[in-house]
Amino acid sequence: MALWRGKTPLILASQSSARKMLLANAGLEFETATADIDERGIQAASRLSSPREIALLLAGEKAKAVSANRPGTYVIGADQTLALGERLFNKPTGRTQALAQLRDLAGHSHELNSAVTVAHDGKIVFEDVSIARMTMRAMTEAELSAYLDAAGDAVTTSVGAYQLEGLGIHLFERIEGDHFTILGLPLLPLLAFLRRERLMTV
Repeated sequence: MALWRGKTPLILASQSSARKMLLANAGLEFETATADIDERGIQAASRLSSPREIALLLAGEKAKAVSANRPGTYVIGADQTLALGERLFNKPTGRTQALAQLRDLAGHSHELNSAVTVAHDGKIVFEDVSIARMTMRAMTEAELSAYLDAAGDAVTTSVGAYQLEGLGIHLFERIEGDHFTILGLPLLPLLAFLRRERLMTV
């Protein structure tokens, strides 16, 4: 039995394999679309400094960009920011930057702010931010290099240069927060919204 009751397909405005996996594992049928937006330009123009507000802004812009071309559909947007104190991190552009980020994160606790939004006919109808606190173990230069060798190009695909569902788990000594938040899609509040809108059969 299909869980989605919407008259049009549910759309995920992301090509993230982790987000697609979370929705698929929850039994939701959905389509994906790429939100063609300038994330760094939008962030700079906003002059926002709060990691929470930046994550919400970008998640919303992604959802609205796709929703504008798909009338009548519900579009999920998501974004994640990583903050070490007041410092915000972006996806590393290569191994050198990934190593520099990991040096700074090692031995400290940082926060992941995961935002999820839903747009309908170009307007945001739902938004939520969940936070996970991640404590990375202290690591030697040799250990960091060994991790980067093993992880390869995957380190450039996520903020912080790690995927917790993969080799990134070796970097951590303590994690506070739910699995969905860490993977970049706060699934429980999203599903609660879809049920309130009578878009789910369960």
